Amino acid sequence: MAADHIVETQDLSIDFNGFYAVKGVSLKIARGSIHALIGPNGAGKTTCFNLITRFLKPTAGKILFNGRDITRTKPADIAGMGMVRSFQISATFPHLTVLENVRIALQRKLGTSFHFWRSENSLHSLDDRAMQLLEEVGLAEYAGLTAVELSYGRKRALEIATTLALDPEMMLLDEPTSGMGHEDIGRIAALIKRVAANRTVLMVEHNLSVVSDLSDRITVLARGEILTEGNYAEVSSNPQVIDAYMGTGHG
Repeated sequence: MAADHIVETQDLSIDFNGFYAVKGVSLKIARGSIHALIGPNGAGKTTCFNLITRFLKPTAGKILFNGRDITRTKPADIAGMGMVRSFQISATFPHLTVLENVRIALQRKLGTSFHFWRSENSLHSLDDRAMQLLEEVGLAEYAGLTAVELSYGRKRALEIATTLALDPEMMLLDEPTSGMGHEDIGRIAALIKRVAANRTVLMVEHNLSVVSDLSDRITVLARGEILTEGNYAEVSSNPQVIDAYMGTGHG
C-alpha cells in the first residue's frame, strides 16, 4: 500500500525571466512527519515554500494537498483547508497582550476575525482556549505582557501559538530558529517536536543540528533542484551534499 502523503508536488517549477529558481521539484510529504527542506543559500527553499502555499504562481507543475489539486487555489483558501504557514498569522499586534494576540487568531478560526466592535466580554469565551495554547508553547506566564516586550525566541513561540490557534493539519515553518541563541533554539526545537505530535510539519531550517534532531525525512535542494532525499545519516554523508555546502556556508 502506498504511503499516505498529505502534500505532493509534481515537477514544480518557476522561472523568472528565464532563470529557474525552482525546477522540476517533486516532493512527497508523509502525513504525520517532520520533513525538512535544506540546502545552501540560494537553493530555492523559500521559493518552494512560496509555491506550495501559493504566494507564488508556478510556471509549471502541480501541487496536491490531501489528494486535492490546489495549484490554482488562493493562499487564504489553502490556509482554510488546514495548511498554514507560520508567518501568515504571526503576532502582528505588538502592543496587544500575548493573550490578545492568540485570541485574535482564534477569532479568525471562528470567522469573526476583525469584529473589533463586539464587546470585550463576548471575546472572553475564547480566553480558556487561548491560555491552553499559551501553556502548550510555554508562554502562559507571559499572557499579560504586550508582544513587543517578549524576547525574540518567545515571539517565535507566540507565532507558533497563533498558528496553532487555526488548528492546522499541516504547518510550514520557514527557518523557525533563525537568529536565536542556543537556549532559544533548544526551546523552539522542543516545541516543534511537541506540536508535531498530531500534525505534519514542513520546515526550512539552516541549523543542521535542529534538522538532525527533528526530521523524519530531509530533501536537499541545490540551484532549485532536488539533489537528494533521505534521513539525516543518508543526506549528511552524501558527497554531492557535502560538495554543495562547501564554500557556500549554510548560516
